[in-house]
Amino acid sequence: MKVLIIGGAGYVGSVLAEELLERGYSVKIYDRFYFGASGLRGVQDRVEVVRGDMRALPAEVLENIGAVVNLGGLSNDPTAEYNPKANYEMNTLATKLSAELCKAAGVKRYILASSCSLYDVGVKEEEKDIVIDEATPVAPKAAYSSSKFEAERVLLGLMDTSFSPVILRKGTIYGYSPRMRFDLVVNTFVKDALSKGQVTPYYGGEMWRPLVDIRDAAKAYIACIEADDATVSGEIFNVVYRNFRISEVALRVRSALRTAGVDVDIRPDYRYKGVRSYRVSGEKIKERLGIVPELSIEDSVTDMVERLRAQGPVNFDDPIYYNIDWMKTLEKADEIIRITGKIF
Repeated sequence: MKVLIIGGAGYVGSVLAEELLERGYSVKIYDRFYFGASGLRGVQDRVEVVRGDMRALPAEVLENIGAVVNLGGLSNDPTAEYNPKANYEMNTLATKLSAELCKAAGVKRYILASSCSLYDVGVKEEEKDIVIDEATPVAPKAAYSSSKFEAERVLLGLMDTSFSPVILRKGTIYGYSPRMRFDLVVNTFVKDALSKGQVTPYYGGEMWRPLVDIRDAAKAYIACIEADDATVSGEIFNVVYRNFRISEVALRVRSALRTAGVDVDIRPDYRYKGVRSYRVSGEKIKERLGIVPELSIEDSVTDMVERLRAQGPVNFDDPIYYNIDWMKTLEKADEIIRITGKIF
């Protein structure tokens, strides 16, 4: 089977491509390459690549495709709030376009990357601080989570015997990727420890967050590709290793780094900031598909440090590692090039 990954050169997509290839799948990548092609450096000779904007997906890209995984779009709150219009176009309208094209082309299985941030209740809503599941009503207000929720509803509205959508609401992801990000909490703590010798849990680390390793997330996508329609069609699944307070995350990261020979100081900041907090159950995907995420924070941090050391010095100040900083850098460069034209 050939699998199309929309956004396949990104943080999760580049890892998913590797995992699919290891299992004998053919892989096609559709990506605008906002972050370059470094994520595909280990697989570029084994995947088919099409460069393009997901808001204008050509129908011919779907020829001979057996399943689609949509990882494209803006992927966190800061980028969504920075340009809500583009966020809605990519996360909602482009999902609708690609799903309708899949349905017309006879591509039955369509898997959407959604987010557990839809469940956010905030740190000031203590009476709502319970473990919630896929049946819990949600009413997201932020631009990012709202666009994902609307995309979910679009997909479920298209479901019939010829079209089998599946939605994965993933916890906050951690772990190494060829297209590395350091703007996700565990990865941020590792970056700060290696570059500053300290980590700073904001709001004292009081908030809860469901977390999952990037390779466990990739395995969940593959399980949904392989499952029969009766098990997954029209279903929403949370993908979570465990729920942690951020203060515990900091302690676990410090423990793993000390084992790797890195001394780390934890310096909490107790000032209030706009922070998300929620706890999420991952029982449904365990019961339906047997998916039990296994990679702990400690295992992932150890692996991350080994891989970062192997690739040589890392410039942690490079904006390419931070989605909002890179978007701003590209926009500034675009403004200049509009005036100067091509540099050479």
